[in-house]
Amino acid sequence: MKKFLKGILATTMVFAMTAALAGCGSQGEEQPAAEQEAASEEKETLIMATNAEFPPYEYHEGQGIVGIDAEIAAAIAEKLGYNFQIEDMAFDSVIPAVTSGKASFGMAGMTVTPDRLKSVDFSDSYATGIQVVIVKEDSAITSVDDLLAEGASHTVGVQTGTTGDIYASGDIEEAGKGSIERYNKGADAVQSLATGKIDCVIIDKEPAKAFVEANEGLKILDTEYAVEDYAICFAKDSELTAKVNGALQELIADGTVQTIIDKYISAE
Repeated sequence: MKKFLKGILATTMVFAMTAALAGCGSQGEEQPAAEQEAASEEKETLIMATNAEFPPYEYHEGQGIVGIDAEIAAAIAEKLGYNFQIEDMAFDSVIPAVTSGKASFGMAGMTVTPDRLKSVDFSDSYATGIQVVIVKEDSAITSVDDLLAEGASHTVGVQTGTTGDIYASGDIEEAGKGSIERYNKGADAVQSLATGKIDCVIIDKEPAKAFVEANEGLKILDTEYAVEDYAICFAKDSELTAKVNGALQELIADGTVQTIIDKYISAE
């Protein structure tokens, strides 16, 4: 009887040890997945400040924000091993968000200007923008020269803080050749034009095309108002500037940036 009991105990211990070893093996196999998840959660997040009212560079689609800038920024974050998120805000809040540290960088169809360089640093350019003038189809304004002529007195709509605002402030408002109406959104300026409250709108060519297509009776003047290069802005002396710029140059070199631009802007 004692021998029989010892045999049962021995067999039970063997099963127990086997089960324990099997459990250890199972945990060991799951460990890498858990470590990967933890590592993902620990990755730093790059926050892009933008104004998602500027198609095709950034705009709302469903519950998300898409566009040229959004995709280029996501590609940069992936290349550098960061998580990525976008914060939408008024255009003139983008630079303050970057300088205060609320955002990692600003990307919003933004042009390098002497005034902006006082507050932030910029990456190399990744795209070229053209400022154009939207008017009604029967407008007396037929070229940019009509806006800048001596004795001109037009009411010009712009989006607050944009280069269109900057250019118009100097060329028209300060020169005494008209007045400026500023709007938080380019779409609001275009709506004011459509209803006859202002004489024209100065804005980037790509969103201008979308606005004209959506609003019957408007057109874009053939003459360009200004040509400019878009870049990414960073807080002064930020360590991110060199990292992001390096990744951007790689994405330009391998064709990724051009592929993204071509996705949103068809060749004319």
